[in-house]
Amino acid sequence: MGPEVVTIESDTTLPASTDVVVIGGGIVGASTALALSRKGIAVTLCEKGVIGAEQSSRNWGWVRKNGRDAREIPLMLESMRIWHGLGPLEQADTGFKVTGVLSVALTEADQARHERWAENARIWQTGSRVIGSSEIAALLPGATRSFRSALYNATDARAEPQKAAPAIAAAARARGAHILQSTAVRGLDIAGGQVRGVFTEKGRIACNAVVVAGGAWSRLLLGNHDLTLPQLKVLASVARTSPIAGLPDVSAYTGKVAFRKRDDGGYNFAQSGTVVAPIVPDTIRFLPKFLPALRAERRALKPRLDHRFIEALRQKRHWAMDQATVFEQVRTLDPKPVAALLKQAEEAFLSLFPKAAGMTVVQTWGGMIDVMPDAVPTISPVPGVEGLIVATGFSGHGFGIGPGAGQLAADLATGTDPVVDPMPFRWSRFTDGSKLQIDVGF
Repeated sequence: MGPEVVTIESDTTLPASTDVVVIGGGIVGASTALALSRKGIAVTLCEKGVIGAEQSSRNWGWVRKNGRDAREIPLMLESMRIWHGLGPLEQADTGFKVTGVLSVALTEADQARHERWAENARIWQTGSRVIGSSEIAALLPGATRSFRSALYNATDARAEPQKAAPAIAAAARARGAHILQSTAVRGLDIAGGQVRGVFTEKGRIACNAVVVAGGAWSRLLLGNHDLTLPQLKVLASVARTSPIAGLPDVSAYTGKVAFRKRDDGGYNFAQSGTVVAPIVPDTIRFLPKFLPALRAERRALKPRLDHRFIEALRQKRHWAMDQATVFEQVRTLDPKPVAALLKQAEEAFLSLFPKAAGMTVVQTWGGMIDVMPDAVPTISPVPGVEGLIVATGFSGHGFGIGPGAGQLAADLATGTDPVVDPMPFRWSRFTDGSKLQIDVGF
């Protein structure tokens, strides 16, 4: 079972028409709905299950500028502005708190990479800097080992993934957005090269624009319309503990374990940077595009051939709008976590913090992360289909950047000046001959 998300009310009536339909009730979809409702645009959000139940509630809960791909930093700065305003402006309880984020350097090469990143990021005034062992020790009370240096940002934050997307969706609903849960979108109504509406399991909704924010499901939905999104999925595993006193407030990436304090006094932890990459038919289809990323992240990615290959092979790629779909069959994507990785992370956490010896691991869960070949999201109109916007492929960076991504998607859907330059996130970067840039992150 995945983490328990905060439940919110749904609208019960399917509108005959709206200005914009948002497909997907994760943090990006919810943020898009909120941004549109703030503009006074009629918006309907359709979620096949419940708001925030998939990866948006299963991530680490970090809200960071620290160590981001340079292409994401302007959008992350906008996201941070929105995060700060969600409580005061929208009465949205997201659990947002400024507690800092640090990533330690285990080697001289790590430190050099951090120093380059901090120097290059100075133009954005992110607040990140490289700190030494004494400052790290003060930020990690009770740690049994010292670290040579770390990339640290005191203005970075954390939020509660089980609260955030529902709170943002509820804020959008309070501003007039229609929020429809248990309402799967089967496909798009496209005529004359333009979006005319969507077909849901409960009927058609006419609209002028659609934002596909379907996370791990986006490729399948778009593929039914012969739109090829080079997207794969990787499996991340997370655990949460009972409350533990005397441990750090800062969120940290320490080489063997990453952790974040929770509002309830417990901690989320995970094996630092290690994810399982299920081998499926799309892995073979998109291998040439993903090879640079696979080489750059070969230590973090663990390929696995399992039942998912046959399941994906049997999965329908095309269907009619009057047919039930996998979106109705799988209301919540709830993969099993990888127990061995979480055991390694738990041992590393206890080794680093002996004070945690009496803790209980209350829950573990898995989440499917939607990834792109360059590990940067696609937030873009789709060439050849007027009114279709895609906001997906956040590659494990989507929680913190979600509010800004939703604002950008809303701007693109309404033809207004985009909050940041959307060029780095364009759909066509995978087909226009551009050389893909791979950033190994922390």
